[in-house]
Amino acid sequence: MARITASVYTSHVPAMGVALDLGKTQEPYWQPVFAGYEASRQWLRENKPDVVFMVYNDHATAFSLDFIPTFAIGTATRYAPADEGWGPRPVPVVEGHPELASHIAQSVIQEDFDLTIVNKMDVDHGLTVPLSMLCGEKPADGAWPFKVIPFAVNVVQYPVPSGRRCFQLGQAIRRAVESFDEDLNVQIWGTGGMSHQLQGARAGLINKVWDNAWLDQMIADPKACSERPHIDYVREAGSEGIELVMWLIARGAMADVAGGPAPNVRHRFYHVPASNTAVGHLVLENA
Repeated sequence: MARITASVYTSHVPAMGVALDLGKTQEPYWQPVFAGYEASRQWLRENKPDVVFMVYNDHATAFSLDFIPTFAIGTATRYAPADEGWGPRPVPVVEGHPELASHIAQSVIQEDFDLTIVNKMDVDHGLTVPLSMLCGEKPADGAWPFKVIPFAVNVVQYPVPSGRRCFQLGQAIRRAVESFDEDLNVQIWGTGGMSHQLQGARAGLINKVWDNAWLDQMIADPKACSERPHIDYVREAGSEGIELVMWLIARGAMADVAGGPAPNVRHRFYHVPASNTAVGHLVLENA
């Protein structure tokens, strides 16, 4: 059967993608950020999955305020990098896994989670920046080294899903993957965050203490972490800090949540600032 072997968590700051694309990764401002991912790049080369289930949020490219699903799963064979106003990023087209994606959709919907099925869409920096940060500037052979199932979550327009709902959804995704009758190594990645606010009187807010305490709790007691109300994220981590609920989908899919052993922390990194955002990154392996 298919299995989830690890979860990866990372911010998807668009400026990190720009720094990569313009060859600025060794500039003094950016070097500490990219150095923080070197261990994870090596880990990924040694633990390459067949498929990555990528939890991210769309930034008004595939969706808009005219139509914004709470949860949307991509079931297409290919996803082109989106033009976000200055041309698509110069990165490979993302290859999907429609068979596994359709199976997950069927299984999760039968568990009473309402998903939107997306058979065609472009993917923006929310998905491509994590791929670049973990795979490097120039993927081998001009292609990403694994297939990707995009899973878009609405954390842009309220009401957004609760951390509890996201955590429960991750558990349903794990069950769906494990019921797929093919031997696949699957990783689940949660992206977005950490603390940041892009507008208003608190624009530029970063809360290092809260971010790291939240990471501690997500690792050690994910259920309690999932019970945090939305107001905690907004008050402590800024208006865009709510993106962190997407990490709880990935955390909910780990084996310890279903009674297995605690995951191994393979890498943890935190840095401020990158643009005006706190960058968080974590790799957990199922024991």
